[in-house]
Amino acid sequence: QVQLVESGGGLVQSGGSLRLSCAASGSIFSITSMGWYRQAPGKQRELVARINKGGFTQYTDSVEGRFTISRDNANNTVYLQMNTLKPEDTAVYYCNALVVTTVLWEYDYWGQGTQVTVSS
Repeated sequence: QVQLVESGGGLVQSGGSLRLSCAASGSIFSITSMGWYRQAPGKQRELVARINKGGFTQYTDSVEGRFTISRDNANNTVYLQMNTLKPEDTAVYYCNALVVTTVLWEYDYWGQGTQVTVSS
């Protein structure tokens, strides 16, 4: 079993910054990719950013240039630095990891979610 533990959410004013962290632990052989998704009330969950083991990143257009995803492969941790936050960034942010477990099967895991609220 694999667990993803998120931290760093909270309330911030428009234009402010937050940093999210997500640490993976458990029966991990390797992690193919890690990412952040978000879900606002009444909307579908959407990709925010992803990073693969080699460091290749992708971002949704609305956060390009404001958010930066990074990864500590040695500690199975992914970060999301969010700058110049806007009220429309308000959502529950979920960590995601595509994990090859110690029995060499690849599974998709999710964190419990952390609330990010940006006030105008």
